[in-house]
Amino acid sequence: MKIVKFIISLLFGLMFINSGLNKFLNYMPMPEMTPEQMKIFAAFEEIIWLMPLVGAIEIIGGLLFIFPKTRALGAIVILPVMIGIVLHIFTIDKSTSGMAISGILFLINLWMIIDNKEKYNPLISNNGSTVKY
Repeated sequence: MKIVKFIISLLFGLMFINSGLNKFLNYMPMPEMTPEQMKIFAAFEEIIWLMPLVGAIEIIGGLLFIFPKTRALGAIVILPVMIGIVLHIFTIDKSTSGMAISGILFLINLWMIIDNKEKYNPLISNNGSTVKY
């Protein structure tokens, strides 16, 4: 099971690294876009820092996701990007292949979060201490 998890994590991480690098280097051709998608991407381009930020998060999260020691952090780093991808595909794009791929990637991300849930305990437990505001 460890080997399967590593292979899945490696492929997941490489997909996000590739996607992040494409945001900087633009080496993959863009598919034909609908007028609604063109408006969305034009809005993204007006916020000049947004795509480089998303690209950097994808690269960093993908690298963290590959290695077992940092996979829990990588899964949390990638989660907001993954939610954005899923919401975009299920609400605007609505392509069957996109839904399948994003759904599988989202499930892999959730699997790794659940698999590493003990690593998140210090973030959410208060260790018996009382928090005063």
